[in-house]
Amino acid sequence: MNSVVGFSHHDHKHCVSHALRQADDYCRLNNLRFTKVRRRTLGILLESHSAMGAYDVLERLKGEGLGSKPPIAYRALSFLLENGFIHRIERLNAYIACSQPGSSHEPAFLICTGCKSVAETAVSSAGSLTQCARDSGFEIQHTTLEAEGQCPSCQQDAAR
Repeated sequence: MNSVVGFSHHDHKHCVSHALRQADDYCRLNNLRFTKVRRRTLGILLESHSAMGAYDVLERLKGEGLGSKPPIAYRALSFLLENGFIHRIERLNAYIACSQPGSSHEPAFLICTGCKSVAETAVSSAGSLTQCARDSGFEIQHTTLEAEGQCPSCQQDAAR
């Protein structure tokens, strides 16, 4: 069984620093302004594998003296979303850091109803959806798959 980052033990400190370095490099190579607020917003989302709402992010930014008005958080989130550093979890109306920034992919999200952690993974069934759409003359531009259930830790806790 393949483990999914977010539901498996890993070097999270390395995970965070690697993602921030990738974002720094991407912005530098593409002449994008990776401002202090944008960088910190990504850092906040990278701190855990839980999705956060815009107002939760804003509260953290406010607490760190980086702005208290909603447009501050929404502009930073919009930049990060447009450049593939984060994803929006529709079901939760929240955001999570991308586990594969810089790569073209169609993510699927596993949302734990117990601990609220969210893991990003890839699903091979997207090919059959693409084929079905193609057969009906529909062209898919973007796909997001979200599934709710229980992560291994919550399942283990429930079994005790």
